Amino acid sequence: MSDLTKIPVTVITGFLGSGKTTLIRHLMMNPQGKRLAILVNEFGTVGVDGDILKSCADDNCPVENIVELANGCICCTVADDFIPTIEALLAMPQRPDHILIETSGLALPKPLLKAFDWPAIRSKITVDGVVALADAEAVAAGRFAPDVAAVDAQRLADDSLDHETPLSEVFEDQIACADVVLMSKADLAGEAGLAAARKVIEAETPRKLPIIAMTDGVIDPRVILGLNAAAEDDLDARPSHHDGHDDHEHEDFDSVVIELDEVADIDELVARVQRLAREQDILRVKGYIAVAGKPMRLLLQAVGERVRHQFDRPWGDSPRQSRLVVIAEHDNIDPAAIHSVLRG
Repeated sequence: MSDLTKIPVTVITGFLGSGKTTLIRHLMMNPQGKRLAILVNEFGTVGVDGDILKSCADDNCPVENIVELANGCICCTVADDFIPTIEALLAMPQRPDHILIETSGLALPKPLLKAFDWPAIRSKITVDGVVALADAEAVAAGRFAPDVAAVDAQRLADDSLDHETPLSEVFEDQIACADVVLMSKADLAGEAGLAAARKVIEAETPRKLPIIAMTDGVIDPRVILGLNAAAEDDLDARPSHHDGHDDHEHEDFDSVVIELDEVADIDELVARVQRLAREQDILRVKGYIAVAGKPMRLLLQAVGERVRHQFDRPWGDSPRQSRLVVIAEHDNIDPAAIHSVLRG
């Protein structure tokens, strides 16, 4: 099989809450005549992102073409999960024209690219491109520390500060591996925020890359699909903090699933989620909520203290069960304390 007949794969990476699922929903609604397949790799046992995408499946991307791999990083479970999943997608009666992979917010993209060299699939698929999403508002606010000298200066004033947190390594590796960087939530960042975020991102790119502002996942698919990057053959141009390591660990992060009763007051729940982020340094909260008296389920997603929610669809035959996935750095996960805040 020649390169021209390999099925292109776009890897969509980005930090927690950067808008990967929103982008994929936009691509699903604007498939450019292509039959899509989507592989979603979530951190935690509850597949919220996959469920969101399945709710907007259509003929160009039917439900059976949306596959979830939860509670396991695909770059760490290549033989057991990733390869069989790709083979199953390729074996479908109607093979996809393009595969989208949404990595977990904690994933390092480079080890995943190495998986494309496995004999079982390397002649059948190619990495069309790596698209990294960066939350423009968060980056502009300095939540990552690419300027080591500036952080070292901070360390002189406060020995509790570390120049290289696990979160910054994830961010830097995702940017360094990308073919295109999308600055998401441009509307929240504003022009000044976008300019500041662009400087941070440019400082982490090992080569000149397109850096594009985006709001609500809306971008012309032609800008990010059809890049023909063959990224699996271009690994040396994509440096990583973990180069030279045979594997990597995700023990810096952990998650807990919280089950709640029906919620009577949405604003009160939002306040609890914000308090959780403020008091316990929680990174991400996402899940579905059963609201008393409402037939629709409430999708709630939070990045730090920024909480967004909307009713997405009726519960139907699904049990009316409120479940939230809470993700934080390993040392900040205290299930009892999280339960206490969210349950009130």
